[in-house]
Amino acid sequence: MNFNFLKSGIVEVQVIVFNREQLLNALWNRGIKIHNVKKKDVSTLIMTIDYINYKEVKDVVKRLNGKINIVSKKGMIFFVKGLKTKIGILIGIVLFIIILGYLSTFVWRIDIDTKRYLAPFEVREELKNMGVKPGINKNKLNVYELEKKLEDSNGNIMWVNARIEGSTLKIKIEEKITPPMRQNNETVKNVLASMDGEVKRIYTTAGTAIVKPGDMIKRGDVLIEPHQGKEGLEYETKAIGKVIANTFYEKTLDIQVEGNVEERTGNIEEEIYIEICGKKIYLKKPTKVFESYDKIERSNKFIHKNIYYEKTNKELKNSKDEIINKTVELLNEEVLKEVTKQARVVDKIISTENLGDGKIRLKVMFVIEQDIAINY
Repeated sequence: MNFNFLKSGIVEVQVIVFNREQLLNALWNRGIKIHNVKKKDVSTLIMTIDYINYKEVKDVVKRLNGKINIVSKKGMIFFVKGLKTKIGILIGIVLFIIILGYLSTFVWRIDIDTKRYLAPFEVREELKNMGVKPGINKNKLNVYELEKKLEDSNGNIMWVNARIEGSTLKIKIEEKITPPMRQNNETVKNVLASMDGEVKRIYTTAGTAIVKPGDMIKRGDVLIEPHQGKEGLEYETKAIGKVIANTFYEKTLDIQVEGNVEERTGNIEEEIYIEICGKKIYLKKPTKVFESYDKIERSNKFIHKNIYYEKTNKELKNSKDEIINKTVELLNEEVLKEVTKQARVVDKIISTENLGDGKIRLKVMFVIEQDIAINY
């Protein structure tokens, strides 16, 4: 079968050469067919040639110190070349998937989770003695047999949980703990809730948590009891831990959001006097009388002082939403002063009540995430 048709193709080229006639004569003398010759400018030609002649045309152009560029191309040979590239990419993807699938049949990482007295290094060395190490085939690994062998290998191990997740062997070990001796005069106490809230997370250092995430608790409720261990092996211990909960702080404030609002102008007047037998003797009197003012009284045993701050009505320039947002920020700062530095605001529930004359009652429920555990 003749496969020459697979090599067929034509290209449209742009040739820049100083002597165009010399180029055309050289091509005709060599028997190279050219089609659709177009003059673009004094030194540039656009022409169509067979792809099999392209290399020879390129050599002729270079000998004449010219330049040649392919403008467009079409034909079976270009289709075949593109197909080869696509097939190569497809083969690469398939090989990658096969290799990845093959590598996934091995364990490449071992994570060991122990408690207090047993070091992960000890467990890792024991696994090496059993032939379990990174690179082992999953088919050669029976996790149930591995659990049994580890439990038998060390008297400090109570139970083992071994699971394969992806290419990682995860081993969790619970240790046998000798119950501590408690002095007769030692009082074991619970961890209690310092305030109402909704439990989010529990961190128990010692003792047994009796609440779980999502539980609603009241102030004084028991959170962690002073005992731990499994049924039949329970012992008393001092309850220690943290209980992170969402707590709730409500702030209410009446604010003006529309119309005019009274503001201090900055003008101040003072009057100072002493009072003898019910009569006022002025040491200083105000020089101005304000139509509207705030009055603050400051007095000691002998001298009395009144301070007058002038006020004036001003039209509110900010929108209702801007005033509410600014007030919420101020209330937020006020709430943060009432809690610990570790506490954080996780939500704000805002509601308003219309009081008339452009005033509203703003209520903000702050949801604060903080530790509410009382450790004795």
